[in-house]
Amino acid sequence: MRLRRKITASLRCSRNCAVSAQWIGVVLTLVFGTRNVKAEADEEFQSVYVWKPGSWGRCMGEECGPGGVQTRSVWCAHVEGWTTLPTNCKPSERPENQQNCFKVCDWHKDLYKWQVGEWSKCLPVASRNPSSRVMSECLKGDEGIQTRDVTCIEKRNGAAAEDVICDYFETKPHIEQACLIPCPQNCVVTGFTSWSECTKSCGVGLKHRIRQILVPPLYGGEPCPNLTEFRTCTFNSCDAEESIYSLRVGPWSACSLPHTRQTRQVGKRVRDPEARELMKKKRNRNRQIRQDTKYFDVLIGYQTRQVTCMHRNGKTAALSFCKQEKLPITFQSCVVPKDCLTSEWSEWSPCSKTCYSTTSTKGFRTRTSSIKQFPVGGGKECPSLEEKEPCAPQGEGVPPCAMYSWRTREWSECRVDMLLSQQDRRRGNQTSLCGGGIQTREFYCVQANENPISHQNKHKEKEVEKPVANTLCTGPTPNTTQLCQIACPIECEVSPWSAWGPCTYESCDDPQGKKGFKLRKRQIVNEPTGGAGNCPHLIEAIPCDDPSCYSWEVVRLGECSPDNDSKCGPGVQTPEVQCVNSNQDVVDRNLCREAIYPVPVLCNVPCPRDCVLSKWSEWSSCSYTCSGKNTEGKQMRARSILAYAAEGAAQCPNSSALQEIRSCNEHPCTVYHWQAGPWGPCIEDSSVATLNSSTSWSGEATCAVGMQTRKVICMRVNVGQVGPKKCPETVRPDTVRPCLLPCKKDCIVTPYSHWTPCDLSCNAGDDAKTMQSRHRVIIQLPSNGGRDCPDTLFEEKDCETTHICSNYRWKTHKWHRCQLVPWNVRQDSPGAHETCGPGLQTRAISCRKQDGGQVDINNCLKWAGTMPPLTQHCQLPCQDDCLFTNWSKFSACTGDCSTVQIRKRTFVGKSRKREKCRNAQLFPLIETQFCPCNKYTAQPVGNLSDCILPEGKMEVLLGMKIQGDIKECGRGYRYQALACRDQNNRLVESGRCNRHAYIEEACIIPCPSDCKLSEWSNWSRCSKSCGSGVKVRSKWLREKPYNGGRPCPKLDHTNQAQVYEVVPCHSDCSQYVWIAEPWSVCKVSNVDLKDNCGEGVQTRKVRCMQNTIDGPIEPVEDYLCDPEEMPLGSRQCKLPCPDDCVMSEWTSWSNCPLPCNISTVRERSAVPLRQPGEGKPCPPETETEVCHLNRNCFHFMYNVTDWSTCQLSDKAVCGNGIKTRMLDCVRSDGKSVDLRFCEELGLEKSWQMNSSCAVECPVNCQFSDWSAWSACSQSCGLTGVMTRKRTLIQPFQGDGRPCIMQLEQFKPCLIKPCYRWQYSEWTQCAVEDAHCGDGMKFRNISCVVFDGSSGDPGQIVDDELCADVEPMVNGNKQIVLQAACTVPCPGDCYLTEWSVWSSCQLTCVNNEDLGYDGVQVRTKAVIIQAMDNEHLCPEQELETRLCTGGSCYEYVWLAGAWTGSYREVWCQRSDGINVTGGCSAVNQPYADRSCNPPCTKPHTYCSESAVCVCEEGYTEVVTTDNLLDQCTMIPVLEIPSVEEKKADVKTSRAINPTEMYDNEQGHSGHMWFLQPFGADGKLKTWVYGVAAGGFVLIIFIVSMSYLACKKPKKPQRKQNNKLKPLTLAYDGDADM
Repeated sequence: MRLRRKITASLRCSRNCAVSAQWIGVVLTLVFGTRNVKAEADEEFQSVYVWKPGSWGRCMGEECGPGGVQTRSVWCAHVEGWTTLPTNCKPSERPENQQNCFKVCDWHKDLYKWQVGEWSKCLPVASRNPSSRVMSECLKGDEGIQTRDVTCIEKRNGAAAEDVICDYFETKPHIEQACLIPCPQNCVVTGFTSWSECTKSCGVGLKHRIRQILVPPLYGGEPCPNLTEFRTCTFNSCDAEESIYSLRVGPWSACSLPHTRQTRQVGKRVRDPEARELMKKKRNRNRQIRQDTKYFDVLIGYQTRQVTCMHRNGKTAALSFCKQEKLPITFQSCVVPKDCLTSEWSEWSPCSKTCYSTTSTKGFRTRTSSIKQFPVGGGKECPSLEEKEPCAPQGEGVPPCAMYSWRTREWSECRVDMLLSQQDRRRGNQTSLCGGGIQTREFYCVQANENPISHQNKHKEKEVEKPVANTLCTGPTPNTTQLCQIACPIECEVSPWSAWGPCTYESCDDPQGKKGFKLRKRQIVNEPTGGAGNCPHLIEAIPCDDPSCYSWEVVRLGECSPDNDSKCGPGVQTPEVQCVNSNQDVVDRNLCREAIYPVPVLCNVPCPRDCVLSKWSEWSSCSYTCSGKNTEGKQMRARSILAYAAEGAAQCPNSSALQEIRSCNEHPCTVYHWQAGPWGPCIEDSSVATLNSSTSWSGEATCAVGMQTRKVICMRVNVGQVGPKKCPETVRPDTVRPCLLPCKKDCIVTPYSHWTPCDLSCNAGDDAKTMQSRHRVIIQLPSNGGRDCPDTLFEEKDCETTHICSNYRWKTHKWHRCQLVPWNVRQDSPGAHETCGPGLQTRAISCRKQDGGQVDINNCLKWAGTMPPLTQHCQLPCQDDCLFTNWSKFSACTGDCSTVQIRKRTFVGKSRKREKCRNAQLFPLIETQFCPCNKYTAQPVGNLSDCILPEGKMEVLLGMKIQGDIKECGRGYRYQALACRDQNNRLVESGRCNRHAYIEEACIIPCPSDCKLSEWSNWSRCSKSCGSGVKVRSKWLREKPYNGGRPCPKLDHTNQAQVYEVVPCHSDCSQYVWIAEPWSVCKVSNVDLKDNCGEGVQTRKVRCMQNTIDGPIEPVEDYLCDPEEMPLGSRQCKLPCPDDCVMSEWTSWSNCPLPCNISTVRERSAVPLRQPGEGKPCPPETETEVCHLNRNCFHFMYNVTDWSTCQLSDKAVCGNGIKTRMLDCVRSDGKSVDLRFCEELGLEKSWQMNSSCAVECPVNCQFSDWSAWSACSQSCGLTGVMTRKRTLIQPFQGDGRPCIMQLEQFKPCLIKPCYRWQYSEWTQCAVEDAHCGDGMKFRNISCVVFDGSSGDPGQIVDDELCADVEPMVNGNKQIVLQAACTVPCPGDCYLTEWSVWSSCQLTCVNNEDLGYDGVQVRTKAVIIQAMDNEHLCPEQELETRLCTGGSCYEYVWLAGAWTGSYREVWCQRSDGINVTGGCSAVNQPYADRSCNPPCTKPHTYCSESAVCVCEEGYTEVVTTDNLLDQCTMIPVLEIPSVEEKKADVKTSRAINPTEMYDNEQGHSGHMWFLQPFGADGKLKTWVYGVAAGGFVLIIFIVSMSYLACKKPKKPQRKQNNKLKPLTLAYDGDADM
């Protein structure tokens, strides 16, 4: 658009110009201008269109890696964003739409990764755009940003790759993040120390005090102030003239070699006695020693120093001004310094890691150098002789690293006894426990095979991996325990016995003899585990006579047919029969041709007016199941008279003819059955031995076939075993059966592991042979006769090539002669003519083996400890010196503290003849010291250890048994270490105290007691007598758990810990039945003696009887039968007259058709038994009744009960069980009925009656065994402990015993004293024979004993006790016992020594660490001795270092109490240190509150707000300008309380107006102060109103008190106790 506007403006200008210009100009403009305008327009037209590239597409290619191609879209667009034709854009500027790329595949994930660098320093955001930086106050810090490098690299060699490769698998990490730059931190310093001593004892001197820096200035904070403060101190004038000159020694010059003899003799020949001596001994040097010293090359030179005289103003004066008899020595011997020289670095060693792995750490490689020249004379120390750097193997053929993984052996057999609770412990003696159990296994480590093909081949070759050290496997260890199941045996369930069958032959296929058997049978309802052999016998037999295999069975009797084809009278009923076998199966009728055919049954059809009898009832149940001497089975049936006969007709029989009795169950009570014993073991059958084979370890097996036998005998019930002929042979059980032998399993062990490597480490003096071992692991135990395991699983042997440890030691050679400063240097000093004085001597050092052989000196550098010194100071005695031998050792102590020990020395040479040498006070020859007292005391140290049970057999408390094999309770001991100290409280060996090194305190770990429950109660009766109900049994709490025992099950609502088991039960509805006898004869109430007929009542006996397979046998209580189903015991009846029609009994009602409906009916029928007389009809033969729901018509449906609790086998503790439910048939009125009602309707039964379930096993918490005690955590000292550990191998589950998580125990170690070398304090800097200058300070190194803690400074002991301690102090082997120092001359300005490091302070905001390192600082302060020399002082110094583990500090202002108008204000750090510079100056409290102008008016003072106010008891009177004019006294009236009991209630505050009160202004005690005066000094209006109201109130109170009391009793005005006295302003009337 800008370009278009430009074109339009140009054209517009042309028009305007054309109007005002001539036509020629217009033509020229149009001619020449048109071309330019067109070119410009074309150029501008092209520039408004640009190429727009899209994003690159996915890399496509046939192969992974480089060589792929990716494309993108490129289009032409206007600058405003809309797309146009490609011709509008320049073709030359068109971007590429295709490029080569790297095609990423999934397997590249293992080859590439993101390499993330460290975050850079936090830089301010404003630094990126300086123009946008706005100055503002820093509160929490400035916003910043920090960056890091993120690069995609190849894992193998670290080469950079394209980011798109790594981004394919993982998003690129952020390369920028926000950060915070703290606010500027000003320098923070401590308070000043106390003033020092004055620099002079007379005259005018200086005192100083210093402070230290706590926090250096950071992030642009304010710099530190001066650390030193000075002030003058003045004493009396000095008596003597003060010395203004001091003798000063300068520093020693560099050590230089003396000139050669020829150089010294140029121009001057001087006899040099030392040169002659050197030449004499030069030829006698030991060439061997010369070879040993090639590493050292120690050259003795000399060094000098200057001695000057200094004026106290710092200027040098002539030496004569310093009056001193003896001048300092200006020369000394020295060692010419030489730096350490090392060889070139060797080649890098091969990488210690020779394989490739992406998970394990890198290897390392090293290179070394050797020493060519040791540093001497303070030369540069040697660098490290070994360099190490991480590395990874390079090259294409690098194999992958070995991987290690855990393997496990097979699970052990499932054991139930490990889960038995305490109350079930008696069951531990039971066999065949089943249910939930626990099984264990062991694990071991093997080298995992990364080649799956090779792994499969190993399995085919039946090889197992070798075990390796468990430390090589790093992953989590496999589980060593798991729950398991042992299937519980299913008990056999059988049906009830059937009825006795007929007497049949033993075998109907071969009937023999006249003896047979009656059989009864029962079936297996629930098949047991292990086959039918575990069931009881299923057939019982009774011997009988006249057996028959087939018989006729009467199906029904036909109609009664009178004889002679008459209509009535006696006749017969022909039976309808069928042929059945002994099993009551219908067979061909021809088989019964030998059987007795049933004869017709006599019957009678009553003629009119004859007696009519009912049909015979069914035979009753037999009274006995068998017949014996005293028992005989009988059955009975009866009939009754329905109508009496008329006179002359056939009369009714007597009563005995109405009942019949017959014998039943005539077989004897001798019942026999076969009894089979349990099956024996499966024995291999030789006839099929060729099929047998042993299993292989991989599980491919062909198992053997064997035979089982059992014993079968004939038993007589209630008697015992009888002969086999008493039992039917045809039903005899099998005694032999084939079986499958369990497969053999051989023992399988791993191959032996590799021999453990021999220990090649060298300990001092230890050349003992080492052992190496190997082991193998059993991974499968033998079973079923398989091959046994080998006896040896562990082998041990001596190392074949014993490693001989070479012990190296330093060999020191004889000291060379003492070398003095060259003659030409010291010839001008006093006594130079004598060759004596201090010097240096050297010696050679070599490295030797234990056998004395010389080896390279680098061996001793590595193995022999600190190198002995090469030089030492020596003294060549002068003629006048006293010489002595060295002190001897102190003599041994022969007694206690009262004895002494001595040491001696003797004179050497002519010293004994010199007088000064015989001065025993200056040069003693004997020294004595008292013997140590050797009094030792033992003191307990630290806390008592854990209660530790003794290993081995454990004493169990109170007879409690411990579950499992791990001892976790009982009597143990707690240990506390004893420290033995001598009389100087120094730690010594524990044996010195002649007692045990521990205090042992008996302790008890209480044994856990589990919850104890009672036995199961008996099952209750079924809650319903018909249909499905429930039965319950329970357990009760006997003892609650304690000490971490197994908890009780969930409590019920009564908290009685009653555990219930509820199972459904089913009561057979036909178990108890009502049995009704036949109806009696109808007893007519209105007897017609003639006809014996009419209406009456008939009765029958109804009893509840228990129903059996043989029918109802035994009468029971009536409540066991359903009362609603009880038949009627009496009914009205009508006895027919002789001419009446006699009908039979009504049949049962037919069933109503379902579903029930009132439109349907049910019916019953009767048949005429005797025809009526003429003219009399018979009643209807059928009767109907409308079907009403739940009255005579019922619907039926199945009902399913709730699930029972999970039922386990009696031999199971937990695990898998079965829960059951019952199927019930329910009538529509809600009553449970027999199942047959629903079964007859064919109702669908789709429910599952049984379901598997599980009872959680109560697994106790189990730990591993305690490990062996570890080595002591400290080699010496008081705090060393030994630990042992165990691991949790099985967490508790369910109601198991919970875990007491003590996985570690500690026990104190035997206390041993710690020894170390320790420096003494530096001596004061001393300058020999001078006042100031460069001097020396010294310190000693001593052996100290300490208790191992960092806070124990230690106590000095004999150096012999540190004989085994390497000489080093604080980890530094370089022992420095002397150091150069400076003694300032009077008037010098100097720096102090470095202060101690400050505490570590972190950079924090709002008391939160920002993540920066902490900082510490130390300083050197400036000390001035004369103010005149202040210009010569150096600058104070500070040094910082980073630190960790610091703290965040806060700074707050604190203020003291006001003292007048002033108070002290200071800044304090949060740790309590008063500082300067830490608090913000903006928030500093006022320290001065004085008023300006000052308060000069009477009774005024300056308030805290720096305003003049009146004292208490005075009111302010102000001017119109609101300025205090004066203070006016406030009148005070005090009203006393009852307690005060004052007679005078009028007191004036004006008596003592200036008295100060402690309470706040406005009230004091029981007094109120009001301000009655206004600004003009007059009484305010409210004062008069308050006075009047108060007066009226007092009169009212007095009147009410009088009326209330009515007695001359002193009133008790308790209410006034709570009132404050009211002070009123008054007008001067004292009697107000």
